[in-house]
Amino acid sequence: MFQVLGSRLQDVFGSLRREVRLTPETVERTLREIRLALLEADVNFKVVKAFVDRVRDRATERKVLDSLTPSQQVVAIVRDELLKLFGDSPAGLSTAAERPQVVLLVGLQGSGKTTTTAKLGRWLVGQGRHPLLVSTDVRRPAAIEQLAVLGRDAELRVHEGGTGDPVRRAASAVSEARKLGFDVVLVDTAGRLHVDDELMQEIVAIREAVEPSDLLFVADAMTGQDAVRSAGEFNHRLGVTGVVLTKLDGDARGGAALSVVSVVGVPVVFAATGERMNDLEPFRPERLVSRLLGLGDVLSLVERAEQAIDRDDAVSMATRIRRNEITLDDLKQQMRAVGRMGPLNQVLGMIPGLGSRMPAADVDAGALTRMVAIIDSMTAHERRNPTVMNGSRRRRVARGSGTTVQEVNRLLRQFAQMRKVLKSVGGTSRRKGKRRRMALPAMR
Repeated sequence: MFQVLGSRLQDVFGSLRREVRLTPETVERTLREIRLALLEADVNFKVVKAFVDRVRDRATERKVLDSLTPSQQVVAIVRDELLKLFGDSPAGLSTAAERPQVVLLVGLQGSGKTTTTAKLGRWLVGQGRHPLLVSTDVRRPAAIEQLAVLGRDAELRVHEGGTGDPVRRAASAVSEARKLGFDVVLVDTAGRLHVDDELMQEIVAIREAVEPSDLLFVADAMTGQDAVRSAGEFNHRLGVTGVVLTKLDGDARGGAALSVVSVVGVPVVFAATGERMNDLEPFRPERLVSRLLGLGDVLSLVERAEQAIDRDDAVSMATRIRRNEITLDDLKQQMRAVGRMGPLNQVLGMIPGLGSRMPAADVDAGALTRMVAIIDSMTAHERRNPTVMNGSRRRRVARGSGTTVQEVNRLLRQFAQMRKVLKSVGGTSRRKGKRRRMALPAMR
């Protein structure tokens, strides 16, 4: 979603770094480009004006203009001001002492509340919590069944109270959680417009019955400023504590994320970046801003890698690399782990400096799938000994994987180069280890 805005900002700072000396005129030209980039990204115009004014005041100070690295200081100023747009509220849920902790999810129809409820439950399990899910949407056909299916797929407990009254369903779920030892209750509500007084009174009644510690507004980031205005109205009527932005993996302009805190006064606490159950994470603005400015997001990359790669598999792989015993099966295993980390363009965007040099249009999302298909089309002997791959074997593998001989050749060539590099790395580490052992004093 932020690919276009990030590219524009990085181009602006790229031209700024080529300036020999920073002048007020250069700053104004840079701010004009930043203003256009933010407006084109659908950021609220009042937010843009205030943001540009703050950057101008700081960037035209004499200590910045006379600095040896003025362009870097301007980038740092823009980074600081972008972070201020999101406030300093902590991401995730509040630290309520009462158990069970009740979380109420509200929003417009079609914003993704039911899916977000299941994703949030899955995230809580990863935090060592024990959530109970309940749907109070008795109006939409099969809404309760949808949450039941999502909960079953995510291995989550879903309350199955038979009453058709939304308030009683929510209260019954809280009673069940208290009785069975669940420490969180996630309440999915029916989609509604803020102008629908009857439905708004219903959510007020649910709020009074269950006393939630968190009242989250689920906003579709694809709707842009409409999501911000809706969040503001819901906050005025209900007292929203946080916003969950869904569909951040879409191709919208992303202005809602940069506007919601300043306009509504409510922090973004979670962001959904995909359709999988694991594609929900606490919203960390410092990581988003780093990606926007082309600085990468190594922490998120490490977290995704830790979730996708089994520790025992990683240790075993490291041992085989040191022994130069890596095979195509190992390569397939690593490619599948990368696939579990999320879309390839997202993963590349987290690598400092790489995302800006590799536009989303140039990232072949199906490359990993084709490479895995090529390896799966080989025999066990061929995967262990790729040197036996002659012309006829390569043609057979290409037909079996639905690819071309050229793609098979490319994979084998890349694997050979990788083994050569890993062999040199493994040999270097072994030689260093041997020298360290020789340097140790003799034990008496």
